[in-house]
Formats: sequence, C-alpha cells, structure tokens
Amino acid sequence: MNNAESSTNAPGLAWFKSSYSGTEGGQCVEVAAGTTAVHIRDSKATTGPLLTVSREAWTGFIGVASEASNEQR
Repeated sequence: MNNAESSTNAPGLAWFKSSYSGTEGGQCVEVAAGTTAVHIRDSKATTGPLLTVSREAWTGFIGVASEASNEQR
C-alpha cells in the first residue's frame, strides 16, 4: 500500500464522517477524496496529521471492511 502522513491539512477538500458515527464524539475518522488520493484524519483533531492513501488502496480497504462487516452479521 502506498501511504504517507502529513502534518498539514490539504486545503479545499470536503470532509465526510460515516453516517454510523454518533453525535457523542467517539472514535471517528473523517475522509476526503482528492483527485489522486484519499485523505483520512481524526475527527477530534482536524488540524492534526493526515493519512493519505491512493484511491486504489482505499477501494481495497473498503472492500475488505465491507466483507468483514457482512461476515459478522
């Protein structure tokens, strides 16, 4: 997987939090899709570090996470 950590937020991105996240401020992340990469950050530390992965790596992660979620049902 190709990833990088950055200590500055990427400007001009639209950040999204999962609809499964509650309003009580738990362990959540936010995701922003750029043209060539997907950026991930802690929803409680929005000015903190970012994890940046390729769009392909993110698609693979979502596929694995979805399969694991379906197996737990």
